[in-house]
This record gives sequence, structure tokens and C-alpha cells, in this order.
Amino acid sequence: MSRHILRHLKKVDPVLAGVIRAAGPYRHTPEPDCAPFQILAQAIAHQQLNGTAANTILARLVASCGQGAFPTPQQVLAAPVEQLRAAGFSRAKVTALKDLAAKALAAVVPDRATLEQLDDAAIIERLTQVRGVGRWTVEMLLMFHLGRPDVLPVDDFGVRAGFRAAYGLRALPHPRALAAWGERWKPYRSAAAWYLWRALELGRAGKLPAPAERVRLPRIAKRRRAKGAKRAKRAKARTRRAR
Repeated sequence: MSRHILRHLKKVDPVLAGVIRAAGPYRHTPEPDCAPFQILAQAIAHQQLNGTAANTILARLVASCGQGAFPTPQQVLAAPVEQLRAAGFSRAKVTALKDLAAKALAAVVPDRATLEQLDDAAIIERLTQVRGVGRWTVEMLLMFHLGRPDVLPVDDFGVRAGFRAAYGLRALPHPRALAAWGERWKPYRSAAAWYLWRALELGRAGKLPAPAERVRLPRIAKRRRAKGAKRAKRAKARTRRAR
């Protein structure tokens, strides 16, 4: 299957083909089965923290709230705020954990078997209803836990930086421009993203090949609302100065 994926990506994108040859075989294996509730709880813990600090907090959560196992939604919902704060969670993260637990009990966040029956868009729509869980977090779940083959996290800094390096761009690509370019990678955009992460590593090691061709990303029109808001702000400032 991976050979078919690589043949497709090389055929549709000469620049990515060079990255693939330099990085070698596609070595992505989904992580072991884990309940969506646990995956998202761990993601909340890791927000804005390094891995060591987040894992320490999660270990305290398991010890104090789960009695040695990862706590259930019922246990998290029943836990006093002070207990979760003592484990190391900020007030904002405690609120997010409580909301996650409530939505798991309400089946907004389903069990894994149910989740696997949903398409990517439905999973994103449901899980981003949880406080503190954004699209990027759900995209990582889709790629690394469910093994979905056609996910392109265009807001991910590593993906954008890898694209800039591989394609010889001066600036990071706009997420919408990257999404438009990535249409050619369908239905294997997860593999393309994996190779863009590798491109960043190759660049740091001085092993990234020069792009096979120059590329021009589609131009992204600026949103009129933003312009209108700026004009209104300038007009308001001029009015104040006139007074």
C-alpha cells in the first residue's frame, strides 16, 4: 500500500518526489488503540507544556483520580476542582477536562468503535465542540490514532515550515494556499504531511534536495471584512482627532 501512495505522490508533485527520495520509505504506524476521551484528555494536558511536564501531570491524574488507571469520564466529572488543580492542571484546563468528561458521558465524544464509523469531517465537527479542543488536535487524532489517510493539517507550523523549505519559498505558505496546493495529493494527504515534517528535519541536517521546479502558490484574496474593519477603525480615529 505504501508503494502505491508514494507512486501517486511522486507522480503528481516533482518537488515532493525529491523529498520522498531523500527521506526514504513512509514509516507511519498508528498508535495503539486508546479511547477518544483519553486521547483528548492527554492532548489538553500537553497544551503549552513540554512533554515531560505534561506526562508528570498525567501521572498525578492517574494516581489521584483514577486509582492507578486512566480515569473515566465519571471520575473526572466527580473529582473536586482542587484535586485536579493539585495534579497540576490550570483552571482553564480543569474547565476543559470537565467539559470533555461531560461531553463523553453525553456521547458527543463517542467511544472508539463509534468514532471509527464516522468520516473525518463528522469527527472534527463533533470533537471540536469540546472546550479547549481545536481542529489541529482532532487532526492529530485522525492521523496518529485512527490512521486516516487523507488529512492535511494546514495550520501545523511544522507542515508549513517543511513546505517552505522543500519548495524554496521565502515565507510560510498561507494555510488556505497550502490547502489548495494539497488538493493534488488526495487521497494521501496524511503521507504528504508526514514528508513535509521530514523535509524540515532534512533541512536542519543539510540533506534537503533543491526543489525540482519553481512553484507558485495560488494567491489568497484578503478578506473584505478585515479591510472594512480597518477602514472603520481609521475613520473613527480621524473623527476623534477632529474633535
